[in-house]
Amino acid sequence: MTAWRYTVDHWKVSALPVLEGEGRVIGVVSEADLLPKEEFRTDEPLPDEFAAASKAGAVRAGELVSSPAVTVHPDATLAEAARVMATRRVKRLPVVNGVGMLEGVVSRSDLLKVFLRTDAGIEEDIRHSVLGEPASPAGLDVMVADGVATIRGSLSDRSLVPLVARAVRAAEGVVDVRMDLGAP
Repeated sequence: MTAWRYTVDHWKVSALPVLEGEGRVIGVVSEADLLPKEEFRTDEPLPDEFAAASKAGAVRAGELVSSPAVTVHPDATLAEAARVMATRRVKRLPVVNGVGMLEGVVSRSDLLKVFLRTDAGIEEDIRHSVLGEPASPAGLDVMVADGVATIRGSLSDRSLVPLVARAVRAAEGVVDVRMDLGAP
């Protein structure tokens, strides 16, 4: 547990992935996994508290680990990672490659950082990656205020409106999209 304390204090993390062999993720040890050690320090566990009590006696990470680990692949979008975190009720996700080898960890705070982007940065991203500017052939422009992207202009093919809206919504930091399109 000394290595755990050093890592947590030094790097300010609240959980660590547990690896097997050459680095395949088998689980995660978090602050929540350590709580039974404190809870059962002085009290005798009740019979229905066997699982928590067994973690209280853990000495090695393998005895304490929450397994299997909930993970994502490196190509997962931020929205996908957020969805996994919400549905599986986890605060962090190890990022693993195709054979389960650890590549990194994404946390809730990492996901929330995208909402700290400036409106100007979001606007520039949409202009270049979605609208194809500096010279947008579609005749569309974007303005972002408080993370809300407003697309103005005209589209000759109205069937493209949902596609443009979806592409804009996918830009990191966008909280909503408004389409203000006139007739071509």
